[in-house]
Amino acid sequence: MPAGLFDAFRAHPVNLDLKHQDFTSLQDLPDSYAWTQLGGDEHYNPTGDSISETVPVIDLSDPNALNLIGRACKTWGVCQVTNHGVPSTLLDNAEHITNSLFSLPVHQKLKTSRSPESISGYGVARISSFFPKRMWSEGFTIVGSPVEHFRRLWPQDYSRHCDGIKEYEEEMKKLAGRLMWLVLGSLGITEEDIEWAGPKGDFHESSAAIQLNHYPACPDPDRAMGLAPHTDSTLLTILHQNRTSGLQVLKEGTGWVTVPPVPGGLVFNIGDLLHILSNGLYPSVLHRAKVNRTHQRLSIAYLYGPPSSVKISPLSKLVGPSQPPLYRPVTWNEYLGTKAKHFNKALSSVRLCAPLNGLVDVNDHNNSVTVG
Repeated sequence: MPAGLFDAFRAHPVNLDLKHQDFTSLQDLPDSYAWTQLGGDEHYNPTGDSISETVPVIDLSDPNALNLIGRACKTWGVCQVTNHGVPSTLLDNAEHITNSLFSLPVHQKLKTSRSPESISGYGVARISSFFPKRMWSEGFTIVGSPVEHFRRLWPQDYSRHCDGIKEYEEEMKKLAGRLMWLVLGSLGITEEDIEWAGPKGDFHESSAAIQLNHYPACPDPDRAMGLAPHTDSTLLTILHQNRTSGLQVLKEGTGWVTVPPVPGGLVFNIGDLLHILSNGLYPSVLHRAKVNRTHQRLSIAYLYGPPSSVKISPLSKLVGPSQPPLYRPVTWNEYLGTKAKHFNKALSSVRLCAPLNGLVDVNDHNNSVTVG
């Protein structure tokens, strides 16, 4: 990841309680982890399991995949994809590395703790600073090579794990580029419209991070939160999850909908920057992670963005007299700084005018969460 993105995190350090919890030692849910949703929230649905609507599952080998992707992005901002070309052995290996990492003793993991101004390493979610209660999860962020951190975790066996992460990153980058062109193609956008796609149209200079997540089994899952509601500051995010459900997305007019794991499938969702690029046509989906009473959940998020110096703004083909640009140009570096200040109001803070077509920013939803 270019230095500019590191600078964005250094400029906006997050001061979190660095006392990391050994979840295996807890028989009851501590008050510091007890969340309560506002009773008046129209979107409140503790589990999401009673909703019959399901997130689309799209076979990328389908000749109609481009149109299906476009429809899913416009309606949901998220879908699951199969026949994506990423070998199952590679996904299994990445999941094995993730499980091995989080199975280490707490004192071992703390050797790779992320500092407040850093982006890489072990720690809690950066969005934790916006909430008074703690989240029932732990994470590990990888930007560039993880060799220094992995050497501290597995002194005798770090190179094999580094190779596994490198292979995963390479495959995800290829898939992300493919998904980008499916999304853009569904909007009528071609390679000539995206200069920063590069001469080969492969987004060679794109930036990315890998986020490993662990949601331990929880003694009181209905009152706990694995990861609080948020949108991603990315162009798009690709998520691999193990066999335990937990991911939920908010669909306007419906509520929270669970995204169950699909064998061989990957979840892909629109991020804030692609929402801006589409001039609000494709929503950046609000999502959260719930936890399970008896099973741990693992997930691996590939967070994909543009070159850090490229200004992202509504594409010229998507604006006109009746469709003015809704957002001002912003680099990923600048937007990460905006997100660090304003969190889920970041999109609204870079908006130029209200949509004329009735579209609503995810930031405009009433998604208040109280604790108690």
